[in-house]
Amino acid sequence: MLELLDSLYIMAMCRINCLKEEERGAVDLVTIVVLIGIAIVLAVLFRSRIEALLGTLFDNIESNATKATS
Repeated sequence: MLELLDSLYIMAMCRINCLKEEERGAVDLVTIVVLIGIAIVLAVLFRSRIEALLGTLFDNIESNATKATS
């Protein structure tokens, strides 16, 4: 009888551990989706500033490349 209880206990603990691992995966997925959503919102809010910054950076790169090859 004790062996049966031990094996049932071990099986229950294995299933609980599997459930915990599955829940971690779901939480990780939700976290990733939330972070992507925040990145998209920030990109939309600061779109004009990002475009200006990238324009300035590429202009500087182009002018420095022209100076370097001259």
